[in-house]
Amino acid sequence: MAQTSVKEKNIVGSVAGWFKKTFGPKYWDSMKFSLYCITHPLDGFWDLTHEKRGTYAAANTILFLTVLVRILSLKYTSFIFMQVYWEDINIFLYIASILFPLALFVVGNWATTTLFDGKGRLGQVYIGTCYALTPYPLMQVPLMIISNVITVNERQFYSVLAVLSLVWCGLLIIAAMGQIHEFSGAKNILFLVFSLFAMLVMVFILMLFFSMITQGIGYFYSLYREFMFRA
Repeated sequence: MAQTSVKEKNIVGSVAGWFKKTFGPKYWDSMKFSLYCITHPLDGFWDLTHEKRGTYAAANTILFLTVLVRILSLKYTSFIFMQVYWEDINIFLYIASILFPLALFVVGNWATTTLFDGKGRLGQVYIGTCYALTPYPLMQVPLMIISNVITVNERQFYSVLAVLSLVWCGLLIIAAMGQIHEFSGAKNILFLVFSLFAMLVMVFILMLFFSMITQGIGYFYSLYREFMFRA
């Protein structure tokens, strides 16, 4: 009993230590710094990576909030602005449809820029991309509430702000990648285009891989059935 109690205390102490280290003052400072990044993108994203002002915990939190707000908007945005048929929605596939393209972009951007003297590491590209998503939850939550009190005639107001949140995120991603890799404006845009091309290539390779796996499984299953039939 005494030995079990000591093990439990060690586990609790380890969890508490991890929680304190992960969500300590540096975490909250890095979360607040995301607000600086979206208003001062050039200085903010430079300091985010080169001065190590960003953390994985804060980046994961921003990404989690982005996905959560997107899911909540399906339920709580007025049907006037968003018509959702829940019977046609698989929530896990919906989450994957958000996370998968982001993962492809992060890997694709890192892979292409590494070949041409890009300074950013994979982790820095991920943190910068997540921080660039900050405007989305900040703007979509008020829009979600506003959508339930405005009329159809005021739809343009809602639509403009909704598009603005996406454009803001897009511009922040451009700024983040430029500062992380230390590219000039034209070179940064060029490699963002290359990143999109890399995403398409990775999707093609993944589709080809899964197609081969599926055909392989089908082949061995047919052999199994033939063997059982002859047996």
